[in-house]
Amino acid sequence: MTEQRPHYNLEAWKESISLVKAVYVVSRSFPKDELYGLTSQMRRAAVSIPSNLAEGAARSGQKEFAQFLSIARGSLSELETQLIIAVELGYLARAHDIFSLLDRVSRLITGLYKKVASRS
Repeated sequence: MTEQRPHYNLEAWKESISLVKAVYVVSRSFPKDELYGLTSQMRRAAVSIPSNLAEGAARSGQKEFAQFLSIARGSLSELETQLIIAVELGYLARAHDIFSLLDRVSRLITGLYKKVASRS
């Protein structure tokens, strides 16, 4: 990892990596029978966010980047829904810090999307 990749400079990517780590920590406390259900779904949605940011940043055009940002936003919405389900099932507190981090990542991705979309 000595080469500087374009996504390394994106605050949205850095924060989404933090969100992935938080999802893994939170989901460790879920019941074991959720391992292949909600836990797996949440982890996949979370990992998809920085993955799409990285892939989009590596693309050659702004239009392609905007498309991957849109996919990352979709994964973020999916994760938010799953976190709300976890709250409803009693696995997670409604006021958990992960929701603040999710909001931060959402604002960063939306801002980046608007910037990139206006260029294409």
